[in-house]
Amino acid sequence: MSSTPTSLSPTSVATSLRKLYFFRFGFALVWAAVVFAIGSSLSPITAVVLVLYPLFDLAAAIVDVRASRAAGSVRLLYVNMALSLLAAVGLAIAATSGAPAVLRVWGAWALTAGLVQLIVGIRRRALGGQWIMIISGGLSVLVGAAFIGMASGASASVTSLGGYATLGGVFFLISALRLRRAAKGL
Repeated sequence: MSSTPTSLSPTSVATSLRKLYFFRFGFALVWAAVVFAIGSSLSPITAVVLVLYPLFDLAAAIVDVRASRAAGSVRLLYVNMALSLLAAVGLAIAATSGAPAVLRVWGAWALTAGLVQLIVGIRRRALGGQWIMIISGGLSVLVGAAFIGMASGASASVTSLGGYATLGGVFFLISALRLRRAAKGL
């Protein structure tokens, strides 16, 4: 049987995205704090923490697909899921080789996932609250390229990933706040 009309409305999509964005904000801040605290050396614990971020992104994309399926195409969200899964596996392997390898994998993920986020944000702009996601996606592309460049530096460190997560979390918070009107059906 098909979904009820309320589950198909832009209001319910906006409400679901708003909740997801608030949750993503909280996770990003906590994750960043942990990375800042333990990221100066690559230990097995650091590796687990690094892998958690793309796995969380994968879970968030699954929630996003469920919320957005009725409102339009979700193909790019499936691409994002695949990229996050590949990033998690890549980071697990890269963590055994050192910070430069981690930065290369993270950079490639940030670049490609940022491009997907940019396109999804453009397609969703009618919902409201998406301009910040468009900007965030574009910045992710640029920062991903910067991480790849930083990997060749002598002082490559994974603590810089904490700043990336913090900024991403702030973008999710702003987007959640901007989705308030759409979530209320205004």
